Amino acid sequence: MHIGIDTRLTAYRTGGISTYMRRVVEALEVLDQHNQYTVFQSRKAKTPIANRFKESRLWTPCHHRWERLALSVELIRFRLDLLHSPDFIPPHHGARHHIITVHDLTFLHYPQYLTADSRRYYNNQIESAVIRADHILVDSDATRRDLMTMLQVPDYKITIHSLGVEDRFRPFNSSELALAKEALQLPADYLLFVGTFEPRKNISGLLNAYHLLRERMPTAPPLVLVGRRGWLFDETMQQIKSLKLGEQVIWREDIHDEMLPAVYNLGIALVTPSFYEGFGLPALEAMACGTIPIVSNRSSLPEVVGDVGLQVNPDDVDSIARAMEFALNDPGWREHMRQMGLERARQFTWSETAGVVLSTYQRFA
Repeated sequence: MHIGIDTRLTAYRTGGISTYMRRVVEALEVLDQHNQYTVFQSRKAKTPIANRFKESRLWTPCHHRWERLALSVELIRFRLDLLHSPDFIPPHHGARHHIITVHDLTFLHYPQYLTADSRRYYNNQIESAVIRADHILVDSDATRRDLMTMLQVPDYKITIHSLGVEDRFRPFNSSELALAKEALQLPADYLLFVGTFEPRKNISGLLNAYHLLRERMPTAPPLVLVGRRGWLFDETMQQIKSLKLGEQVIWREDIHDEMLPAVYNLGIALVTPSFYEGFGLPALEAMACGTIPIVSNRSSLPEVVGDVGLQVNPDDVDSIARAMEFALNDPGWREHMRQMGLERARQFTWSETAGVVLSTYQRFA
């Protein structure tokens, strides 16, 4: 088969979906020596994604109102047997078969947490996208259930494939930790949040919970927020000011992706009280580094962490505060959870993810 993979989003964004695109392509280059591949990049892309597969640059921008039509026209000349669209929405045409990856349905669950442009792009097109697709890949059973109940997608049309974790996410030794601490200029100990600063991540609830924790435990270590600013970022900064948390909350947008393993290693616990996650990659990366996850008990997060760490009600500030307090006060429990987390993280590999992707492709050979 001639298989196309649409990775144009990587030129515009970092983070979960872009990571998925890069790692799946990387793993497929090792796994599949039989099929022909073309990896589609934006004309604005600065670095290649593929090593062995052919790459082609396209003019059609991501998330444009005419994207599905324009992309269909651009793809005609490639004569694709199959096109994989990892960012939900496939073109109207462009291949004999279409596979999409639906990472989550946040935009249907919580439309108020999206910008107007994002709501228009996803909400107005997701129904036709799942109908157009010959098959749908999802990151979790939670998303599979959402597709079936919210969009009436039949079960046989959906395949689950968990995401993987890269080898660079691992426990550091003492000398590596010392070098990382000096390079990053972070506190000796801290609670950690990693992700985009946007409403569905429940950063407001996390800040309120941390404020409550400080009232109960004045010696609690700082809260470090690592990620890029998203929608309603100014409101988040105003909340930090109004709660008078001052230097106890440290926001860092300047930490490059290659330093994330060090950030996890230096943290006491990762706190992810999201209202909704399609998978929750930071929780997996934290476990792989030996860091305790404290996560929401909703959507896919319980599937990722299993029995490791603590699960909280994201609507209950006291629940989040008590979980952080418990983790800080019980080093013996933390060490036990650390070992469990390392063992669980070993079960998630990008090779396994890509293997399911390849098996799905082969259904249409």
